[in-house]
Amino acid sequence: MSDVAKGHSRKRRSAREFPEEDPDFQIAPMIDVLLVLLVFFMSISSTEVLQSTKGIELPVAVNGRDAAKNAKQMIVNVSWNLIGDAGSISIDDKAYPTPSDIIPLLKARVEVVPEMRVLLRADKQVRYSYLREIMIAIGQAGIGNVTFSVVDKDKT
Repeated sequence: MSDVAKGHSRKRRSAREFPEEDPDFQIAPMIDVLLVLLVFFMSISSTEVLQSTKGIELPVAVNGRDAAKNAKQMIVNVSWNLIGDAGSISIDDKAYPTPSDIIPLLKARVEVVPEMRVLLRADKQVRYSYLREIMIAIGQAGIGNVTFSVVDKDKT
């Protein structure tokens, strides 16, 4: 049977004919892409801003300034145990028992990056004498640029 007998008719389209309409702009895929980018940038920025360590409660400084982002800095976390009345130091999630133990690590980093800066994140319970020992150790390693990390609001 032929196509005409079956009720189907083939219409041949000439190469000169254009499509009947222009394709519409699809907004749904664009919104999907924008939402994915938004989530990505929000997650990246929150990891940079929210640098926190369990057990360290930073002191409050209402007049503190936001630090400039610096790839040449090392973060030194100092916590204080009230029960044992002793402090502990951690750098890159590695614990150091005394302030003099961090000197070789700091010296090695200064050899690689001479303009190294130390960001000191000390718990507000840390005794001044212990913090002074840490700052002396940082100075003995050859680092003169030390910044203290604080918060601008008390968590009450």
